[in-house]
Amino acid sequence: MTPVHFYFDFSSPYGYFAAHRVDALAAGFGRGVDWHPILLGLVFETTGGRPLPSQPLKGDYARIDIPRTAGRLGLPYRHPSRFPVSGQAGCRAFYWLRERDPAAARGLALALFDALFVDDRDIGDPAVVIEVAAAQGVDRAALAAALADPRIKALPREATERAMQAGVFGSPFFIVDGEPYWGNDRLGEVAERLGTGPRA
Repeated sequence: MTPVHFYFDFSSPYGYFAAHRVDALAAGFGRGVDWHPILLGLVFETTGGRPLPSQPLKGDYARIDIPRTAGRLGLPYRHPSRFPVSGQAGCRAFYWLRERDPAAARGLALALFDALFVDDRDIGDPAVVIEVAAAQGVDRAALAAALADPRIKALPREATERAMQAGVFGSPFFIVDGEPYWGNDRLGEVAERLGTGPRA
């Protein structure tokens, strides 16, 4: 069975919600999840989009809906004092670590989401990313060197470009057997799709 492809930006509150739900949901149907952090800023250069807080009316709605959704899902949430933040360092750390230990990379992604949306830590700062990773058992010096490596620096842009080629334009975004779903509120439909199995 092919995995569910899960695309997200580390500065996305709805991505944070989905990150805490998607693995268990997919496992219930015997599927794994392939995690893909992306950079929404690059996506916006193509779509003309803007960060949610800067959008008239929609940003005001989100400030109500985000904590309401957190409460409904039983997830802790504290709106970051710096928001949105850059996901560059987090993406670099994730893809570097995934080459060595995919499960650890997924654990780091969750820890970075929690650092931003629960503990109000600025994960746009590479030093914070290194601290969060070190707390997960990642070698601090090796990660610091990786974040400065030109090959690793290129990985987030490459991942984002691949995601857009697959039709991804937001966070969170899921692709199930080639079928796209956008938004944390589409996880119910993802479950329905998983329940039907691959289309003939």
